[in-house]
Order: sequence, then structure tokens, then C-alpha cells
Amino acid sequence: QVQVVESGGGLVQAGGSLRLSCTVSGLQFDDYAMGWFRQAPGKEREGVSCLNWSGAYQYYSASVEGRFTISRDNAKNTLALQMNSLNAEDTAMYYCAANKCTRESMKTIGDYWGQGTQVSVSS
Repeated sequence: QVQVVESGGGLVQAGGSLRLSCTVSGLQFDDYAMGWFRQAPGKEREGVSCLNWSGAYQYYSASVEGRFTISRDNAKNTLALQMNSLNAEDTAMYYCAANKCTRESMKTIGDYWGQGTQVSVSS
């Protein structure tokens, strides 16, 4: 079956950086666009970033553009999210998902996602 495992979350001070990783198994990784979503307590889930199968097309939400960078390694079936200049509004559970990569498709999480990794930013 499909397994999606996120890692790399933690507690960081405002202005700091974190790098999230995601490992996927059970599907042909390079057949899928991939994305990152996040959900903070009491808030709706937000599509943060995604990229197509090759990484040539990337999407970022307005809230993270210029601070976050998404990347993938198809040889290792991994997805990453480099997060810089973190602020308290970035505090959330972050989920990796196999997802179509368009602005519209990032409003809804896809069929495969993991348990999430918690990111907490102290101000």
C-alpha cells in the first residue's frame, strides 16, 4: 500500500529555518505531482507548495513565496520543503501529499498523504 512519511518538524525561533522531508513508497513516485499542506489549530488546511513530476513547475502560496523552497529527488522517492525566515504564522502540522499541482488543485488534499510533522515557531 501507499506510505507517506514526513519528518523534520520541530520547535524553532522566529527567523529560523527548518527543512521538512517526505518519503513515499507504494506508488510510482515520478508519475505524481507532489505537494505540502499545513493546518494550524482552528484554521482550515492550506495548500502551501507543490511541484510537478520533474520539479520544473512549482507553485507557492502567497503566504510562503520567497521564504519556502520545494524540491524532489525522484531517484530516492523523496520530497523536501526548505523553510526560511519562519514566523509564528507558520506554526502548523505539515503534510506531504501526492497532489495535482495547480493553484486550484491545492485547495484540496489528494488521495495519499502522511501523518504530518509538527512545526512550531516561537516569537
